Amino acid sequence: MGIISWIVLGLLAGAIAKILLPGRDPGGLIGTTLIGIAGAFIGGWLSAHFLHRPVQKHFFDLYTWGAAIAGSLVLLIGYRILFGDSRD
Repeated sequence: MGIISWIVLGLLAGAIAKILLPGRDPGGLIGTTLIGIAGAFIGGWLSAHFLHRPVQKHFFDLYTWGAAIAGSLVLLIGYRILFGDSRD
């Protein structure tokens, strides 16, 4: 997949992660979007190196989406732990 595909995948994965973890984040929409993009890259890298599941060339591969969403969730949870959760 190209860089544009990863960015689009990251945007969608970040939105799905936000749906799975509702609440107000300290960074707002822009921060959550950037976390989604970074999560897609990190999830794909972790999947390829530790799970021996390389990222497929197809945009609609279920494992690629799962890795991107999982990476986004991990980064979103870490972001909330480090910078606080404003649900109060």
